[in-house]
Amino acid sequence: MSVLDAPVTSAAPAAPTTGLTPIFVSLKLTLLRNGLRQSSGRRAVFVASLVLTLLLAAAQVLGLVLLRGNEHAGTVVVLLTGVVALGWAVLPLFFPSGDDTLDPTRLVMLPLRPEPLIRALLVSSMIGIGPLFTLCLVVGSVLALAHGAAGIVFAVLAVPLTMLLCVALSRAVTTANVRLLNSRKGRDLAVLSGLVIAVGIQFVNFGAQRLGQAGGLSTLDPAADVVRWLPGASAVASVDAASDGSYGVAVAQLLITVAALAALMWMWQRSLMRLMTSPDGSTLAAAEPAREKSGRGRLSALLPEGRTATVMQRSLRYVARDPKTKAAWVTALAVGAIVPLLNAVQGTGSVYFACFAAGMLGMQMYNQFGQDTSAFWMVALTISSPRDAYVELRARAFVLLLLTLPFTLIVCAVTAAVIGDWRPLPGALGLSFALLGSMLATGAVASALFPYSIPQEGAFKNVVPGQGGLAWISILGGMLAAALLAAPVIVPTIWMHVTDRHDALWLLVPGGLAYGALVGWAGLRIAARRTAARLPEILAAVSKG
Repeated sequence: MSVLDAPVTSAAPAAPTTGLTPIFVSLKLTLLRNGLRQSSGRRAVFVASLVLTLLLAAAQVLGLVLLRGNEHAGTVVVLLTGVVALGWAVLPLFFPSGDDTLDPTRLVMLPLRPEPLIRALLVSSMIGIGPLFTLCLVVGSVLALAHGAAGIVFAVLAVPLTMLLCVALSRAVTTANVRLLNSRKGRDLAVLSGLVIAVGIQFVNFGAQRLGQAGGLSTLDPAADVVRWLPGASAVASVDAASDGSYGVAVAQLLITVAALAALMWMWQRSLMRLMTSPDGSTLAAAEPAREKSGRGRLSALLPEGRTATVMQRSLRYVARDPKTKAAWVTALAVGAIVPLLNAVQGTGSVYFACFAAGMLGMQMYNQFGQDTSAFWMVALTISSPRDAYVELRARAFVLLLLTLPFTLIVCAVTAAVIGDWRPLPGALGLSFALLGSMLATGAVASALFPYSIPQEGAFKNVVPGQGGLAWISILGGMLAAALLAAPVIVPTIWMHVTDRHDALWLLVPGGLAYGALVGWAGLRIAARRTAARLPEILAAVSKG
């Protein structure tokens, strides 16, 4: 009998298929585990980030539990939950908390149906430090409100519903905008969006200050009465209503969350279907009839000759043209001016708040090589000695000073004018100069010791997955070190104010300028030696994106 005559039943039985959700969960865990295996430093950073998150979560849970029985507990918990849900909707678009493994554009070529895909994405999105922190906060919220059997029943339902709503909201918004975010328009929009978020955070901060002056938490009751009927907080609010015996209200609030979750899943599925079946024309560039002249000659005439001019021109073009660099600078400039000026307008500020401008702009010195992304290999080819590394870092520092020094002078002067007190202005200037020099030093050293990659795709992703903790520790550790380095100027400033020697504050201007220059020079020297010695490691770290 030939092979063609063989009965169909003789074929080997098909292997049982595995559900998509376990595959995605396993993929997420595998990528996380493999990322931690790359180096002991990355493992230490991840463990430190996890421990810090757990400590913050424990403090949040403890604070919420202590609110149990307080007459304003419902108000605080409902508003807090609403803010958390809003953060899940907005923050993943602008901060590096996203996960490239969950980017649906990476799955468009696979034969996957939307229904099982969104279930797999939803479950795998629950894995991470962010969801763990949110879970702790939601659990603490229901513990603060649940009383009696009915309250406990609604609490058991509210926790998973709130978590699912937050994750579904985040993924639905991201999927609906993923084409825009990965297009050039989306990258340019990052400048405005980052600015809006930065300004919004400052207004929330000032609102909290006004709250403390307005008479306590009772002023928040009207806002809480509205927020408790919004999907992000209605499930937790139902626990409060059930504990008070308002079962009809509790059921209605819980159903609002269920309906919102169903609507989000439907919207997410529609967006995913459209994303995976429609052609992508968002990144097609229109024909350009002519290109602008770069003006290289005019710029070169104003800069030092040699490598310094080349590096400065490249860095300035990054600020003007690269969307991520532009967004970071615009946000730093806006927040650096808003914090001191709004405090001054409210009458609660000080001229020394203007030092915040120098601090925000000094942060741009961190991760200098990561800003070049994979193109850093061309820079690395030109670095063969600590001298080459020093000239490279010095030119980048010159660009930072070129933009920061005049801005700091303007912010200090305008803040003093708004407050109407010019006496502490010299102290604020001297302190700003010292702080700026210290951040130049620590930023250069951190760039050499703790480089991390900035992914090229994704307008709002500034750290590749697995390096988020490294980025935060690099920046926060560098800022703490900068504060310690600036202590020789901070201490005399405080002493002059305590002893009422305001006439001697003018000495801090040349003193702070000289000290900042000295510290910055020393930091660049140290960073240059580290950069030349660790060039292969730096190149490998910043090229992962």
